[in-house]
Amino acid sequence: MRRTENKLMLLNRSALSTAVLLALYGGSFGAAYAQEGADSAAATAAATPAAASDNINQVVVTARRRAELIQDVPGAVTAISAAELEKSAIPDITALTDTVPNTTLKASRGTNTTLTAFIRGIGQQDPVAGFEQGVGIYLDDVYLARPQGALTDIYDLERIEVLRGPQGTLYGRNTIGGAVKYVTRKLAPKPTLDAKVTFGNYGEKDLVVKGSMPVSDILRIGATVGTFNRDGFGHNVINGRQNYNKDVMAGRISLELTPTPDLFIRLSTDKTVDDSEARQGQRLTLGPAPGNLQPASGTYDTRANLYTVLGHEQQVTTEGSSLMAEYTIDPTLSVKSITAYRKSKSYAPIDFDSLEVPLWEAPSFYKDNQASQEFQLTYTGQKVQGVAGVFYMKTNAYNDFDVLYNAAGGLSLLTHDDIDSKTWAAYADASYNVTDALSVTVGGRYTEDERRAEIFKQTYLGLNSSPRLGNAGAVAFGNPNTNLGKDALHRTDKKFTPKLGFGYKLTPEHNLYTTWSKGFKGGMFDPRMDLAATGGPTSTVSLAKRAGVAPEEVSSIELGVKSSMNGGRLQTNAAVFYTDYKNVQIPGSIPTYDAAGNVNGFAGSLTNAGKAKIKGLELEAVAYVTPQLSVNAMYSYIDAKYNEWMVANGANLVNIAGSTEFQNTPKNSANIAVNYEWPMAVMGRSGSVSLSNSLSYKGKVYQTEIARSTGVAALDATVPGNLMLAQDGYALWDAGLVWTSSDRKIQVGLHGRNLTDKRYKTAGYNFSGFFNTITAFYGDPRTVRATVNVKF
Repeated sequence: MRRTENKLMLLNRSALSTAVLLALYGGSFGAAYAQEGADSAAATAAATPAAASDNINQVVVTARRRAELIQDVPGAVTAISAAELEKSAIPDITALTDTVPNTTLKASRGTNTTLTAFIRGIGQQDPVAGFEQGVGIYLDDVYLARPQGALTDIYDLERIEVLRGPQGTLYGRNTIGGAVKYVTRKLAPKPTLDAKVTFGNYGEKDLVVKGSMPVSDILRIGATVGTFNRDGFGHNVINGRQNYNKDVMAGRISLELTPTPDLFIRLSTDKTVDDSEARQGQRLTLGPAPGNLQPASGTYDTRANLYTVLGHEQQVTTEGSSLMAEYTIDPTLSVKSITAYRKSKSYAPIDFDSLEVPLWEAPSFYKDNQASQEFQLTYTGQKVQGVAGVFYMKTNAYNDFDVLYNAAGGLSLLTHDDIDSKTWAAYADASYNVTDALSVTVGGRYTEDERRAEIFKQTYLGLNSSPRLGNAGAVAFGNPNTNLGKDALHRTDKKFTPKLGFGYKLTPEHNLYTTWSKGFKGGMFDPRMDLAATGGPTSTVSLAKRAGVAPEEVSSIELGVKSSMNGGRLQTNAAVFYTDYKNVQIPGSIPTYDAAGNVNGFAGSLTNAGKAKIKGLELEAVAYVTPQLSVNAMYSYIDAKYNEWMVANGANLVNIAGSTEFQNTPKNSANIAVNYEWPMAVMGRSGSVSLSNSLSYKGKVYQTEIARSTGVAALDATVPGNLMLAQDGYALWDAGLVWTSSDRKIQVGLHGRNLTDKRYKTAGYNFSGFFNTITAFYGDPRTVRATVNVKF
């Protein structure tokens, strides 16, 4: 009860911050509303019937900052509308992994709401401060700089768009793998009140209430609050605590002001508080001799004993506010301003060993904040359409984490990171219709990324944590392994990345396109660097670590065709792509040793893998077989290989590329979904019933890169554990039965996910050098839930 009260207090503070921001910014913008309204109207139609008699969907997206049919967008885009999300009862965006080509979205290892995202082989596994994402996550055009809290329940969305490939000429923040866009609903012109209740197995009880009302002819206000609760899929077999449970409260408040038909201003604030229990992994190996401690037998069970950090149990709080103002200069030209501030705080107790005896644990504390400003100019003429913009963002990412190592009386290995980043960019993307059939797209982006880092590593005696994690009396063991300030760790990376594309309509129903684009992700410092473990502060290796790793660069070519046949009853999207990937930034951890050869800690191993090639195929199709029966299908194939990855082996450098795999990148993925709908009256109210079945498949997934013997002893020692964490190919079956009233005011559904109760690994830790520790995390078991959605 106390946790719920605390979360309500936090949400009330967010409401107050909205009022303050309105007072500060409400009169400072002289820009107008036009395209946003057009975008909203078009997006509301996204993936909804355009011809009700045929029940054929005409999907409209704003991937290029303007409303257009998805079949006309010269690029790989998948859109999921609010109606689809509600009908399928998708709990969060990780479910999109089953249906979107070459896309992996999942909870990061040891977390509930930190998102790991990979698209076409490019992403970022580790959420430690200083690591940049390869896939951009956006909330209403606001880039989320950190993955903590990015995995939230779907409760107030208009649609989700997933864009694959480099995104730099259309968006404020450059991302090299792709982008996932959360787009929230706009407020209705009349009073609304909706409530959705969900009950399911594992004690699931969710409630979402949202409403809006016009305050005057020019001002509307809306709010949404949701609480998401579920018992654990497993337990701690020692103390009975829930494992993989959910205890989340979220809220959002919006104010929309339309002083004139040409001016639109939206002020919004949101907050999410996750009080779920710390997610602990299943140990896959016996503990060390002589006790040979036993792991828990259940997939979702644990024996972990670490549950607090700085006196707090696991908690992730994420909040932010944004102010968007748009002014329509004329019917073809509009200007938009997006101002945003976000922050988050995480208390994350991570028990690596998952045993009741403290052997290898990591109490961790993270916090971050970001402020950004973007200005866009959009032009939509008959011959020329395009967008240009400038973007600035300032961020700070901070973390303190101890690694408690129970050997020789115990050690606490502190890592402290405080990393500032500044980025500014100018970008433009324009399309010119040479003829009614042929169009040319040209784009470019200039990016400047600046980073400053403070990194401190120190070993303390005992297992009672370091001073930064609450033990003021901790005794330091020797000198700091790393003690570098922001004057010592400072770098700036600059890059121009172009784009060129052609579109050709073979017929009005068949759109052929090809696009060449480059992407860029700035260089960074290893937040776990250990200078003492790499030869001291003046050694060649240590100097290289201080310099950081080089920026990642991609050059991508995509060829695709989008078709609509038989009056739209069959729609297909096909694309092939090739990516040249350079300086791949790969983080990791390695053991460190004392003079006697005993493990005495760990150090970061952030490196650049020199070269990689990625090629693949993506197919999407929807067939409206009859007005009642529709079939959706997806197949994707990807061949991602490292060609050059040089590592030291004694005095020599060796290329280990042939022994590696791309992580979180299954070679084959597929999905087929069949939906049948028929009219049915319930209690005298007319409506329709929809029966859906979906079968998805993922090929083998590696959680780490080193998969075979490399000839380098330190790397080869990790191979057995890496293979234990790899997940063989698997299939999942989902189904749903939903009744919707004709006026769409009532919707009742029964939904089942993973109906065969498949157990499959989604993440894991391989610390086999530390007490033989290998732990795994799993996707959800079979879940069944009933939903009732009422619009008043």
